[in-house]
Amino acid sequence: MAERWETALADEAATVAAGTALGAACIAEGMTSGLTLYLYGQLGAGKTTFCRGVLRAFGHSGAVKSPTYTLVEPYDFPLAADGAKQVFHFDLYRLGDAEELEFMGVRDYFAPGCLSLVEWPQRGAGVLPEADLEVELDVPDSGRLLVATAHSDAGAAVIERARKLFRKNC
Repeated sequence: MAERWETALADEAATVAAGTALGAACIAEGMTSGLTLYLYGQLGAGKTTFCRGVLRAFGHSGAVKSPTYTLVEPYDFPLAADGAKQVFHFDLYRLGDAEELEFMGVRDYFAPGCLSLVEWPQRGAGVLPEADLEVELDVPDSGRLLVATAHSDAGAAVIERARKLFRKNC
């Protein structure tokens, strides 16, 4: 299961397209058991932009803001019975202590049929579940570099499909 996807992203549109490919791959895989995706990268690396692409694949057309102060932003989608019905976008940048997540009932968010996108997951270490996928966005001299790594069979299937979708559409 050492599935890995590495690609250069020239601009914001390419970052959204990569997120859209990954979101579409999540939908295609069914996600009946749920899926957890960790996003890493410095401030301004494009984590929320990538999440915007994922949410577009699910049918969200509105603005996507980083839930820096609310910690989590829920999105509900009327998909097929075997697909994800909710996407939770977390931004833990301002989290003071991982134990705060326990007080907000964080474990309830990581349920079957839910996709959880977690920015700054290192701030929730010890409380958050293991990731099925990790996405790192790096900012070299120009553009962005996306490196996605699977940590479960479901994550590997999503990466394999996302890579094909991204190549096909870009």
